[in-house]
Amino acid sequence: MEIIIAKNSGFCYGVKRALQLARKTREKNKHQVFSWGELIHNPDVINRLEKQGIRVARSLNQLKAGDTVIIRSHGVSPEVYRRLKRKKVKIVDATCPIVKKIQQTVQRLSKKSGEIIIVGNKNHPEIQGLIGYSQNKAMVIETEAQARELPFREKRAVLAQSTQDGKIFGQIIAALAEKTTELQVFNTICQFTRVRQEATAELARQVEALFIIGGKNSSNTNKLYQISRRLLPRTYFLESAKEINPEMLQGVKKIGVSGGASTPPEMIKQTVSAISNSFKQNLPQEKVSHD
Repeated sequence: MEIIIAKNSGFCYGVKRALQLARKTREKNKHQVFSWGELIHNPDVINRLEKQGIRVARSLNQLKAGDTVIIRSHGVSPEVYRRLKRKKVKIVDATCPIVKKIQQTVQRLSKKSGEIIIVGNKNHPEIQGLIGYSQNKAMVIETEAQARELPFREKRAVLAQSTQDGKIFGQIIAALAEKTTELQVFNTICQFTRVRQEATAELARQVEALFIIGGKNSSNTNKLYQISRRLLPRTYFLESAKEINPEMLQGVKKIGVSGGASTPPEMIKQTVSAISNSFKQNLPQEKVSHD
């Protein structure tokens, strides 16, 4: 059996930066430290942060003056900043720099005429923050079908959630072009996301089964699963290597592993080990090799 790990799997720059900021903040502060919502979308990492004394705040009622609040990597709306400042807490901004640039683009567009469309998940914290920067003018759509249902407009601007599936974004742009006289397109999909999506798609074409490891509430990890699943029906989405069972490996000789931007490197290693161990236990006569 051969196990291949997709190139560029695991933590992206924005996630590494957020975690480094969080740990440095905890070391320097004697008072309580919170993240505003989950710092990144990975339950294992969030549990570890809690053990280190970084709790998740979801309400202003959890905070008191003097506490430190770390803004999550996905960013927040301007209104959240205002509310936190009124609470007189210390703010450490761990918003991904790429998301920051998208926020600035949306804010600039909100001051001009024309409709703003953001392609992404309306319930995702990044999107909720972007809507705030648009002064609630932006419309969020997720599918090509939704784009085709929109009325004709003279002027539109369209951009994407940083972790959006590039193929879906392209389909929506094509649909909007037919319904808009002047369409401004801002490809705001993160470069790290694009590279990871391409690497996972390439791997899905080479293997017989592919394991996507990461948090189920992680947008970019979900996109990897969807991309792989389109190419390889035998794709599995796992939050833990413990979920691997012999049936998943039955009849498979070449296996791929990929992880999202919020997936720790050790989780990818654990997945490779779990696959190897399961294979050895059930098919001991086979030779196991890692690529």
